[in-house]
Amino acid sequence: MQTIELNGSWTLRQKDKRPSIPATVPGCVHNDLLAAHRIPDPYYRDNEDRLQWIGQTDWVYSRSFDVSAAVLRRDRVVLRCEGLDTFAVIRVNGRTAGETDNMFRTWEFDVKRFLRAGRNEIEILFKSVVPWVKRRQRAAYIPSWAGGKEIAGRAWVRKEPCNFGWDWGPVLITCGIWRPIRLVAFDTARLSDLHIRQEHAKSGAVRLDITAAAERAGRRRAALSVDMTMRHSGKIVARQTLKSNGGHATGRIVISNPKLWWPAGMGPQPLYDVTAELHDATGARLDSWTRRIGLRTLRLQRKKDPWGQSFQFVANGIPFFAKGANWIPPDAIYPRFTPAHYRRILEDVVAANMNMLRVWGGGVYAEDGFLDLCDELGICVWQEFMFACAAYPAFDADFMASVRHEAEDNVRRIRHHASLALWCGNNELEQGLVGDKWDEHHMSWKDYKKLFDVLLPRVVKQFDPERDYWPCSPHTPVGDRKDFNNPNSGDAHLWQVWHGRQPFEWYRTCDHRFNSEFGFQSFTEPKTTLAFTKPEDRNITSFVMEHHQRSGIGNVAIMQYMLSWFRLPKDFASLLWTSQILQGLAIKYAVEHWRRAMPRGMGTLYWQLNDCWPVASWASIDYHGRWKALHYAAKNFFAPVLVSAVEDPKEKRVDVHITSDLLKAARGRVRWVWTDVAGRVLAQGGKSVAIAARKNARVARLDAAALLEKHGERNLLLWLTLDVGGKTVSYNLSHFARPKHLELVKPTIRATVKPLRRKGAFAVTLRTNRPALWTWLELKNTDAKCSDNFVHIRPGAPVTIEVVTATPLRLGDFKKQLRVRSLKDTY
Repeated sequence: MQTIELNGSWTLRQKDKRPSIPATVPGCVHNDLLAAHRIPDPYYRDNEDRLQWIGQTDWVYSRSFDVSAAVLRRDRVVLRCEGLDTFAVIRVNGRTAGETDNMFRTWEFDVKRFLRAGRNEIEILFKSVVPWVKRRQRAAYIPSWAGGKEIAGRAWVRKEPCNFGWDWGPVLITCGIWRPIRLVAFDTARLSDLHIRQEHAKSGAVRLDITAAAERAGRRRAALSVDMTMRHSGKIVARQTLKSNGGHATGRIVISNPKLWWPAGMGPQPLYDVTAELHDATGARLDSWTRRIGLRTLRLQRKKDPWGQSFQFVANGIPFFAKGANWIPPDAIYPRFTPAHYRRILEDVVAANMNMLRVWGGGVYAEDGFLDLCDELGICVWQEFMFACAAYPAFDADFMASVRHEAEDNVRRIRHHASLALWCGNNELEQGLVGDKWDEHHMSWKDYKKLFDVLLPRVVKQFDPERDYWPCSPHTPVGDRKDFNNPNSGDAHLWQVWHGRQPFEWYRTCDHRFNSEFGFQSFTEPKTTLAFTKPEDRNITSFVMEHHQRSGIGNVAIMQYMLSWFRLPKDFASLLWTSQILQGLAIKYAVEHWRRAMPRGMGTLYWQLNDCWPVASWASIDYHGRWKALHYAAKNFFAPVLVSAVEDPKEKRVDVHITSDLLKAARGRVRWVWTDVAGRVLAQGGKSVAIAARKNARVARLDAAALLEKHGERNLLLWLTLDVGGKTVSYNLSHFARPKHLELVKPTIRATVKPLRRKGAFAVTLRTNRPALWTWLELKNTDAKCSDNFVHIRPGAPVTIEVVTATPLRLGDFKKQLRVRSLKDTY
């Protein structure tokens, strides 16, 4: 086996035009034009609108490369393209080697006959998808949900759906060689597949059934063998030579004392390297593949229970509550997102006590690097096929054939990952895009079933039978299939808060089995917002601020809810910050309620984790990686052990709950303190509590009638803490009045700063003379991450926050940049 990498330096030009500019592969047209300073930043102000010509243009990538005479003597030489976006014509030395029409497929072309010894030329023409989509849409209308800036008919083409825009993303239709490209030359044979299946015995042993497939080249039919080696932490734990059976070789490895892989929070994530080496009859190595696996069972369990039918994930026989968010493509100019970016954001996921991400169906399939990190960090992955918010032409044979290849490519590519928990057919089609027959709003159930009930589950069953398949999110297979939000079975997308304008308290009235999508928007923080605006833009009703808001109701909805909960902020920056506090409060209401509902409900994945550009959105981490107030709130409401409160104004009481995801029972002490808004202690108490494993329990019912009678709801705060093993593991704040009606007294907050041993780390201890609600730290000119933020502080109970700066600062500089504010400072 010999490879010639074709990544790196290429040139790019418009079709039929000169000159060309330097280009980088993997990449895309927008990235290369930016690097060459041919276009302005599409994320700044409304530059996006002036760059629409790029997606309507044909582009040509080209480069030269050398091939030796020895390579040309090989039995086969193929051009392997792991990602071409989307309509591409490949020419090698002026001759057409192949064409593509699907961004998500891996394409290979036999190019030996086109090559010559010495210098060779490759040219890839990318045709704009826009005119093709428009022609197909005129010929056969395909309904979809799309914003005003998006072209209709995107479902006709197998391309990243949100590249056409979404209600949080720009319209930047691009093309290019977005994944690696190389020449592969080989003799006799090469490995074409490696499938490792696990069987976990009651004894604890794990049996690995391994199948390797070889693709032969040339006329020779020499005997082949496959040697398997399994390593853990670099040490060999098993060897096996697979027996050949026609084009396949099979074998079995048994691990008597396996180290099991667990989701984050349940245990460690040990990983094994399994290497397959293909040999010919002489023992010469022809090819080698390595796959990193985790030994575990990870299934979606659905069985009858007292509430209907369960929907819960089970790892190694133990059901667990799925805590996490929805993942979208991390950059609208996708190739800009690096492995370092992946690590940063996925470590932020674990830092917020999450254990699952839903890779949403309107973007791209999870990258190998993304999944490698999920394996290492214990983040389970709900992987959707790339279908979202549109009808699809399942009546078209060529379309279905392309989808089948796409599905096979991606299932085979990522099935070995320990983190992969589920395959899901699509996002939201059953929520309103399917009907009895095709019309201007629906595809037919007949065609829907061809794709999502037949083709995709067959691919999963054939190539990844250990994984479960779920046809649609949301999907409720109880009674009428159209009843997609039946709370007794399946998963739910709950948008009554936000789109339906229901109050946050509405969340406490719904008890679904698994909440896979729900959310609330906020603006980006001032640092992010200032970077894409001019001074005259800094009003949320300005054209630019509305341009960076893709939800039609977005800014109006934020303000409507803000005026319902908080006082009108005094200035633009305060409004941005208050929107984040509002967002965190909304999702806190939802998640705490659904965690209290376990085991009836066993999962909550909010919309959404991340952004693809600087925009007002539902994300908890903005485009630049800055945590919003929601992400800090998530760290607390997803804590392994949570103390929470349910206020009952009618009965004038508060119920205190403890929710535990721990695998073992524990003991703790819950404490409560009632204060007035000036911080004066009115009453307090506490009790020792038994904390059951993986359960919720009401541990106290606090009568507030006398306190409400004497002090009134606008002057009453309830502070909760939970200690386990002498350490506070959870805290919370409860109040009967909405924050806008609390007569808060402006606090004086003192910050004491001490440097820590870790470079760029400081401990900031906050003390206050009055209750300081939603107190947050910010550095004026430097990004930083805090161990906690937007915290509630009461007099006599200091809070210490560890702050790690993005760039190292001296103690004096840190103190100069430090800003401490609370809710009272926003109005």
